[in-house]
Amino acid sequence: MERSEIVKGLLKKKSAILGLSIILLACLFAIFANLIIPDKTKDANEQIPILALKDPGYSVDVLKIRRNVDFPKKSILSKIFQGKNSEYEYLPYQDITINIDELIIEDLEGKKRFLKPWDVVMPISAVFDNSSVALDITLANGDKKQFNKDKIIAQLKSENLIRKRFIFGTDRYGRDIFSRIILGLRVSLFVGLLAVIISLVIGLLLGLLSGYKGGWIDDVVMWIINTVWSIPTVLLVFAIVIALGRSINVIYLAVGLTLWVEVARLVRGQVLEIRNKDFVKAASTLGYSTNRILYTHILRNLVGPLTVVSAANFAIAILIEAGLSYLGFGVQPPTPSLGNMLNENYGYVLGGKVFLAVIPAIVIMFLVLAFNLAGNSLRDVLDIKNKH
Repeated sequence: MERSEIVKGLLKKKSAILGLSIILLACLFAIFANLIIPDKTKDANEQIPILALKDPGYSVDVLKIRRNVDFPKKSILSKIFQGKNSEYEYLPYQDITINIDELIIEDLEGKKRFLKPWDVVMPISAVFDNSSVALDITLANGDKKQFNKDKIIAQLKSENLIRKRFIFGTDRYGRDIFSRIILGLRVSLFVGLLAVIISLVIGLLLGLLSGYKGGWIDDVVMWIINTVWSIPTVLLVFAIVIALGRSINVIYLAVGLTLWVEVARLVRGQVLEIRNKDFVKAASTLGYSTNRILYTHILRNLVGPLTVVSAANFAIAILIEAGLSYLGFGVQPPTPSLGNMLNENYGYVLGGKVFLAVIPAIVIMFLVLAFNLAGNSLRDVLDIKNKH
């Protein structure tokens, strides 16, 4: 079937459009996560304890206080995929008085805090001269500069006084849930993608060998497939994770090593059918190499079925990763994962903070639904029987 026909067939199905739209949106969020989310620090782990367990939509006035550290500059790619350094301390307040030499801040608990304006705006190691108009300051990186007090106040008002809004509220540590959900979405898609790639590589290799060569190779491969197939998927993943350790690299490896069986069975069955076709026999008669026959005449005819099974495996991989993280065997905090966010917050459901557990659960549900809708639609479009 031509690629244009597949696209036209998918565009006629509302379920396909919905599923592919959700997947595309999720991928965009995952790729550009650190440019979109409010908390751009590594793992969105900026903790503001006084703002713990705030409801969705909560907003508050905040004073950004520059940390007394000279952070190295990061590249654009590093900022996109790793986030920024935590350059500021965030102080929520209900009232603030700004003077030329002093800030008086009343926090949300009614406590007053007194700060110097230049301590808020820039990282300073020492102030060695203070006149009524200007300051001679040594910055944290050792540079000595002179600053006008009025300019410091102007910069403070324009850059350091902000209003933070928490779209999905905050968790028990005062972290922005929306930011962590987006980063958790990236983890789920990353694990799913790599797990599917690993399963395709192993499944294709064994399935092609088994189906095309036959004989004792087929017997050995089928014995391996049946052995792995007899072990429950979750238990096999648990065993691999416990043996190799708890890290994101082990997670996608473990999931990939359990999903290849379905791919191998599918490929073997398709190859057993295709290898008896006239065009394959003709290629063999003409003396084409086995690799050429497998790639040119067989593998290209498996693209449709493999796409469908890959979509289904992607959804399964997301569920397995979420389940492992929920049970504490997956991605470890503070790195956010949809599963470990459920684990951290399910206890608050009975306390009235239902959103803490419901939001990541809904995201998982929509992700799995999207891949299932896309896979089912592809199956219908690629199935010739449905056209009659």
